Order: sequence, then structure tokens, then C-alpha cells
Amino acid sequence: MKKVILGSVLAAAAAASFPAHAASSAFCNAPNVATNAAVSASAGGSTSFVKVGFRPKCSANVFLTGNDESALLFRVGAASSKGKSSFNGSSVGGAVARYSDCAAAAAGGACVANDANTARGAAASS
Repeated sequence: MKKVILGSVLAAAAAASFPAHAASSAFCNAPNVATNAAVSASAGGSTSFVKVGFRPKCSANVFLTGNDESALLFRVGAASSKGKSSFNGSSVGGAVARYSDCAAAAAGGACVANDANTARGAAASS
């Protein structure tokens, strides 16, 4: 029984180490800086854009999402819980730029996590 449990734990740990391609990840989730996630490195080598794992350093007001879609494409989207604009960028242009006003900005509100997701989804992919 102990071998089955140990085998299950090792298999789950190995499966968790593989990056999920084309699935977005929330790396920074304002204001919960303690829950900022690490960006995983590729387990296989050439199938992922990120080759060395890292942990982004975000202020307490930042929403940051990213997608490691292929060996040639990584997209990001960001917004601030105290701001009115969202930003995006990708490995296809190398620059992060303002994307648009956040949905709540017109009513005097601030950006939310979904604004970062929307910006990421609109980042260049080719």
C-alpha cells in the first residue's frame, strides 16, 4: 500500500511539472502578492518559450497573466487595480504597450483581473 501511495505522489508531482500549453496562468493577482505564481520552465526543452523558470515581481496592485503557447510564442496581459488601462505584449513584437481602457474605467472604476486576461488574449500571435 505504501508503494502505491508513494507512486501516486511521484506521478502527480511529475505531471504537475509539465507546462500547460495554450492555457493562461495568472502570475500576479492584486492585492494578494503572497499568491504570485512562478513561471514554469519547459520540461521537454523545445516545446515551450520559457526555458528557465522565474517568479515575476509585481506590486500589490498588479494583475498579470501569461500564455506559453509554443516554442515561439509567449503572450502577456496586465492591468492595475488602481489604474484605468490594460497592457499587453508578446514574443512576436518584443514590446509591451497600452491595449485599452479597462471596462470599469468609463464609470470611474479601476481595472480587474479580467481586463488583464482580455489584453493578453489580444496580444500579437503572428
